[in-house]
This record gives sequence, structure tokens and C-alpha cells, in this order.
Amino acid sequence: MPKIFRALFPRHLTDPLLQQAVLAEEIARVRSEIGRDMPENLLLNGYKIYSQTDEDGIIEAIFERIGGGSTFVEIGSGNGTENNTHALLLKGWRGVWVDGRADRIAFVRSEVGPSRDLLAEQAFVTRENVASLLEGWLDSLGTREIDFFSLDIDGNDLHVLSAALGVFHPRVICVEYNAKFPPPVEVCIEYDPEHAWSGDDYHGASLSAFVSALSPLGYTLVTCNISGANAFFVATALASRFTLYEPARLFQPSRFHLCALESGHKPSLKFLRDALQKREALRKRA
Repeated sequence: MPKIFRALFPRHLTDPLLQQAVLAEEIARVRSEIGRDMPENLLLNGYKIYSQTDEDGIIEAIFERIGGGSTFVEIGSGNGTENNTHALLLKGWRGVWVDGRADRIAFVRSEVGPSRDLLAEQAFVTRENVASLLEGWLDSLGTREIDFFSLDIDGNDLHVLSAALGVFHPRVICVEYNAKFPPPVEVCIEYDPEHAWSGDDYHGASLSAFVSALSPLGYTLVTCNISGANAFFVATALASRFTLYEPARLFQPSRFHLCALESGHKPSLKFLRDALQKREALRKRA
């Protein structure tokens, strides 16, 4: 049994189906409480396909408000089986997956094959190199109009994000925040290009730190996800399309155990492979 379950469940509750039921019940309870306080909070639209917890549904709800998108960049994509943009690719989007581990990107390339709709890149992204890397990825996509940017690098997130926004201006940003520090606490790790997360609380930045940094750059917080991992910002010009709540109310504490809720059988890249290959075949016939 995973360590997280040993801490969460009584010794007698070892049946995986019962564990899933307990997690689903907790999510329903938390959503009910949030709904009473903030009935228009986008968290209430959350669901999971390939995201870690409920991000897939939140992303869909955001783009329903601002108009559909088609392009993304995700830095910290993992091997593609659990990230914020796999479901978008299945809906017809195209974009870039970036991860620092070569084995993860090699897995994506071997499972999916070449595609003009998905660029899989291995890179250790820093404040110094993010601008040049983005320039290359945007050139490959053939556009500078990026709808969705997801960033999760377990450390220098705020530093890298600030540098990235000197190159492009996505309509929606999803970034991992450090849920140990509720508003109004502002903390951010000191920049170190060699930073590697050691598993302790010294990583990333608090929600208030992101709000303070992104507000003057033209972005407004619209929600956080239920596990207390990801915050969603939209371009301030689009913020009037949402019911806005104060960051202190939108903040969600760490409920990382909710990431253990499953959305079906073990995830793979096989549906994605099929979808991308069909698109390539249609282009050849056109």
C-alpha cells in the first residue's frame, strides 16, 4: 500500500475500491462546502481524465468562458500519462511537452511517434534559457499566440514564469503553488539555476507571491484546484468573464492525497497515438 494510504486509511481499509470511495466522498464534501461559499468558483467544474486531480475540468470551464483555444506549452509534462494538456491534445489542440528527464521524453516519442501536433522536448528549463527555448518552440508551432501555458518544475517556477512572460503572453496560465503558505504569506525560493527539489517544503512560491508578481504583468487569479497544487490565472483583459473572488478565498490547502483518485484504468498514450496518427493521415489525403 502506498505510504499516502497508510497515513490516510485505517488498517482494515485496504480494499482499493473502498479507498477510491473514501477519496470520492471527500471530494464531494469539499466541493459542497466550496459551492456554498463560492457558487461560481471554477473548482466546482473540475474533473480528471489525464490531469493529476481535477485540472482537466477546470481548464475546460475556463476556455468555455473565454472562447476555445488550440495551442499550449507545458513545461513539466512528465511522460504524458499525467499532465494538464494530454486531454487537450485529444480535443484537437497542438503544442509542446517539455520535461527535464530524458527517459520521459524518450517514452513519449517511442509511444506516440512523430507528429506536427506534438513537439516533445527534453530540457532543464532555467530563468536564463527559457526565453531562447520558447522562441524555438514557438517557431516550431508556427505561432506566438499561445492559449494555455502550464508550468510545474518543483522549484524555480515563479522565476522562470516571470522570464517566460517576456517572450509570450498566453491567455491562461496554470502554475504550481506552495500550499503550505496561505495568503497573505508571500514566500519564494531564492533563485538557483541548479535547484533540485529535495522533497521538503523549500520549493516554488506561495499563492500570494504569484498573485503579486502576475498582477502587474496583466494576469488575474480565477481559481485553484481542489488538491491545493495548481493555480489558474487568465489575462486580465478576460477577467470580466468570470466571477472573481479574493485570493484568500480561492486558496486551497494541501490535499495531495486526493491525487490518488483514479479516473479509470491505468493511463497510457495509446489513444493519443491513434488520434495524432489519424490527423497526420488526414493531412496527407488533403
